[in-house]
Amino acid sequence: MWNTDYKWSKHEEWSEPWGGVEAQWYGSILPRIQAFVPAGRILEIAPGFGRWTQFLKDLCDDLTVVDLSPTCIEHCQERFATSTNISYFANDGKSLDMIPDGSIDFVYTYDSLVHAELDVLEAYLHELKKKLSPEGVGFFHHSNIGEHETYHRYQRKLPEGFRQALLSRGILNRRHLRSFSVTAEKFAVVAEAAGLPCRSQEMINWRQRLLTDCFSVFSHKGSHWDRPNRVVRNTFFNQETEELARRAPLYYRT
Repeated sequence: MWNTDYKWSKHEEWSEPWGGVEAQWYGSILPRIQAFVPAGRILEIAPGFGRWTQFLKDLCDDLTVVDLSPTCIEHCQERFATSTNISYFANDGKSLDMIPDGSIDFVYTYDSLVHAELDVLEAYLHELKKKLSPEGVGFFHHSNIGEHETYHRYQRKLPEGFRQALLSRGILNRRHLRSFSVTAEKFAVVAEAAGLPCRSQEMINWRQRLLTDCFSVFSHKGSHWDRPNRVVRNTFFNQETEELARRAPLYYRT
């Protein structure tokens, strides 16, 4: 879908609800990862057309971007042709063989692996066990819609026309192509099994009522990030998004 079917018309169109990409980065994302950057070497998984790459490249000595889509990798190479600290790789969607062991200080993925099934996330975690430096840390944005699978199963039983009318009015919650095989709890389990326990998990409502998404932070056991997992159910993420959108025209290009 992302390699051939999707047209990538504006490249950063998914940031519009926040008032633009700068508002989303500085107002929503950077406050959540500021403790981990700058970093020596950053790995970004699934950069798409470089919506976050444009910021990450200035927060490290070396940035590696890996994507399943050759189209996305080719576009990033063109877009950031003048940046000499970026390496680009198209992979099989699970493996990181091109990355030296113990070399990554921060791994980041946002608004991409929400579509990935649990086996994909598990495969990446096992790879990252080898690739992260001893004090390395990861930040994964992934699905939590599996927690609400029963809700969506009953929703699909409604007559299609009636269901679409309710969806268009915001009465029903949309799936947003999230993976039903993933929940915050399941991610924490596979992360622990991979040797990269979660240090925090923030479940959020992504432009609707249900907590369909999660931000998970993980690291090696024994690192200075080591602590029991702190789990928060943040039902105010939509209000945060709306407030950023209200302020964006004052301070950002929109």
